[in-house]
Amino acid sequence: MSDWKIFQGSGNPHNGISKLPKPPSWRQADRRKQNRGETFQARPEEIELVNAALYLRRPLLVTGKPGTGKSSLAYAVARELKLGEVLYWPITTRTTLKDGLYVYDAIARLQDARQRKEPGEGGEQTKKEEFANIGNYIRLGPLGTALLESDKPRVLLVDEIDKSDIDLPNDLLYVFEEGEFEIPELVRLEKIIDKVTVRTAYKDENEPLTYRDREATIAKGRVRCSEFPFVILTSNGERDFPPPFLRRCIRMTMQEPEEDRLRLIVEAHLGSDMVKRSQALIDRFLKRFLEKRQDRTKGDLATDQLLNALYLVTQEGAPTDNDRDRLVNRLWKHLSSLEDLKSDSSPNDSSERD
Repeated sequence: MSDWKIFQGSGNPHNGISKLPKPPSWRQADRRKQNRGETFQARPEEIELVNAALYLRRPLLVTGKPGTGKSSLAYAVARELKLGEVLYWPITTRTTLKDGLYVYDAIARLQDARQRKEPGEGGEQTKKEEFANIGNYIRLGPLGTALLESDKPRVLLVDEIDKSDIDLPNDLLYVFEEGEFEIPELVRLEKIIDKVTVRTAYKDENEPLTYRDREATIAKGRVRCSEFPFVILTSNGERDFPPPFLRRCIRMTMQEPEEDRLRLIVEAHLGSDMVKRSQALIDRFLKRFLEKRQDRTKGDLATDQLLNALYLVTQEGAPTDNDRDRLVNRLWKHLSSLEDLKSDSSPNDSSERD
């Protein structure tokens, strides 16, 4: 009987959590964001298209299956070129262009103004005094921060653009083309207060190059870049985009890893010894990959599912034989919720074995 299980389901409290080993490198809570790109393995065609986007100052639209490394590409570029923190903008169906540009907290400003006003106070504030602290209630979003002046391109990751409302790609066209936008709340005040200091989306103090820009001074309510940002937009291929949007992007498809690249990924995360010790498991994963390509009804698999399995089955006291096979099969469910409806209670839930 394997003793790898820390939670036993017995209902009896114990100190077994002390046996929990260090997490895998990709799940360390204190892992700095810039290290996310350290293990990324780029193909020659991916390198070419990244350089094309850099030279042409165009957004790079990266399409691919989940788990193929689309987001990691942005961190790999920022790390290698020393461009500082990656500005991250996750997209949902409710995301608007303004969400990415800036946020103005009018309610907080009104509440603070009421608290500062003392009953019976005489006189009238000057307009300049009234709006002197308006910058405290404005924060630039990831896209707005990416358009600040700089001597190097800032890096912006727009994640899962295909989940957006139908209008967002077209709304982005002007910003990507002109590299500027206005903050109406500040434009209206330009004759009263022409420069306002606001917060930005930079937060990582371990990236001094960009952390120094956690505040920015906006003149006359207008933000205009001096260098177009390097923008990566990721898509899972769940929708089409309008031709005007596609025309302004460099398009790249992130391919699923072949055998050699898969081994490089495992080696980068877990070391060369792990590749040698886990050859049979890697071959088994590749077999499933090939089956999926021949029969699309089987669904998709992601590289991190292989990494998760390798990490678990190589721990001290890890399950063996049928227990090991059953655990691996459960970790390697295809990326479809329909598979969760299938019973996986049998130790022989798959005919595959190492």
